[in-house]
Amino acid sequence: MTQNRTAVITGAGSHRGIGQATANALAAAGWHIAVLDIDEASAKERAAEVSRDRGVSAFGVACDVTDVDQVDAATITVESELPPIGALVNNAGITSPTRFLDVTDDEWDRIFEVNVRGSYLMTKRVAPGLAEREFGRIVNLSSVSAERGGGVFGGVAYSAAKAALLGFSRALARELGPSGVTVNSVAPGLVDTDITAGKLVPERKEAMVADIPTGRAGTVADVADVITFLCRPESSYLTGVTYDINGGSHIH
Repeated sequence: MTQNRTAVITGAGSHRGIGQATANALAAAGWHIAVLDIDEASAKERAAEVSRDRGVSAFGVACDVTDVDQVDAATITVESELPPIGALVNNAGITSPTRFLDVTDDEWDRIFEVNVRGSYLMTKRVAPGLAEREFGRIVNLSSVSAERGGGVFGGVAYSAAKAALLGFSRALARELGPSGVTVNSVAPGLVDTDITAGKLVPERKEAMVADIPTGRAGTVADVADVITFLCRPESSYLTGVTYDINGGSHIH
C-alpha cells in the first residue's frame, strides 16, 4: 500500500545503522523515503538501494542537522523531489562513553548539538507542514541510557541529551496533537550498530547480554519495526509515548 507520503530519516547513511533499517522498513510499508546524512555519498547510496529494493521513490540528501541553513536547504530539496512529507524520524545522533569528570565542554556541547539541537531544527522545519496538512508522525530516537542513567554505552552527556529528547517529545505531543500530528520516542537498549561495533570488548558485551532476559542484543530491525508501527496512519491514538526496545534489560 502506497502512502503517497514521504518519510524523512536523518542520519540514515550508515550501511548497518538504525536509520538505514528504518528507511527500508518504512519503504516496505509504502512510504517514499528521504535519506538525510552528513555524508552525501552514503545518503545517495542508501536511497538508491531503497528505491531499487522496495520500488518506491527515494532521494538522498546531504545535511548536517546542526546547521539551520543545511536543514532548510535539505528540506526544500525533499519537498521538490518527493511527495508531501508525512513522517520525520530524528535518528541522527552521536554517543560518547566519556565519564563526567573527564568530559570537556566541547564534547558535552557537541553531544547536545547533534542529538538535541539537530532534532529540534529538523522538527522546527518540518512540523509546520505536517500540521497544515493535518497529518504527521514524528519519532525521536532516545535511549535506555536516558531512562536508567547510562550504564550501557553512553556516558552522562549522552544520557542527558537523550533524556532531553523525551521531554521534548512529550511536550510537543501535547502541542501538535490537535493538528493530527503524533510525537513519540523509542528508547533502544544494546543494539548491534556501527556505534558500538568494535568499541565494546567481548567480555563487556557478554556480560551485558547475560543481563538481557531475551538473551541477545537488539538488531536494527527490532528498532525499525517499532518506528514503522508508530508511523502508521492507524497509530493516530498513540502520542507522547516512549517505546522501550531493550529485550527486558530495563523494566519499569
